[in-house]
Amino acid sequence: MKRYKLIVAYDGTNYSGWQLQENAPTIEGVVNEGLSRLLGQPIQVIGASRTDAGVHACGNVAVFDAETTIPGDRIKYALNSLLPPDVRIMDSEEVDDEFHPRFCDTVKTYEYVILNTKDPLPMRRLYTYWYSRPLDVEKMRKAAQQIPGKKDFKSFCAAGAQVKTTIRNVTDVRVRKEGDLITIQVKGEGFLYNMVRIIAGTLIKIGDGSWNPEKMTEIIESKDRTKAGPTAPPQGLTLVKIEYIG
Repeated sequence: MKRYKLIVAYDGTNYSGWQLQENAPTIEGVVNEGLSRLLGQPIQVIGASRTDAGVHACGNVAVFDAETTIPGDRIKYALNSLLPPDVRIMDSEEVDDEFHPRFCDTVKTYEYVILNTKDPLPMRRLYTYWYSRPLDVEKMRKAAQQIPGKKDFKSFCAAGAQVKTTIRNVTDVRVRKEGDLITIQVKGEGFLYNMVRIIAGTLIKIGDGSWNPEKMTEIIESKDRTKAGPTAPPQGLTLVKIEYIG
């Protein structure tokens, strides 16, 4: 039995997230089905990040164990022929039996994209969050600079999340503007449930003038979810990549 690693990209629009669910299409389910057909044996992948319904990915990571004569680097080509066009394997390789996508040290990069225009653009609706009020990017950047560090991010954790600790290490947060698109890039060693979307919702409230930039530190120190902004909609969020370190 050998272990194989996949880099998975997907448009999450038509899926109920990554994780298997009864009576709902998921990315994990589609990949399992494709691999099981390809290899002629039941396959269950293990994913690195359980993205939510409507969230996209360029580089989620998954592993599976199987007996096959297909070389690791050729699995992606064979599997892609069996997957729907909104799910694609970007890379595949054989890895050490002890490699686990969730338990190794990583840096994850997420991007949240806002379409900041007076009127919505239909062709952008699936991959951005349309926000009509003008956003002050400089204020958003000033607030974003207060986020990085190993801190208690309880204020940015969705209510009801089952976690042992709400301390996380965020390594970088940047805000950039290109035309009508504002992108919030967040990097860290791990994230709480809905954490990036709540960070985005908070930065939006600062950008539209509802709060001043200095409020970000106050929100973090409060450790109170009700003090932060709303959870931004899922379609603006993409898991860009997962880097394994150490």
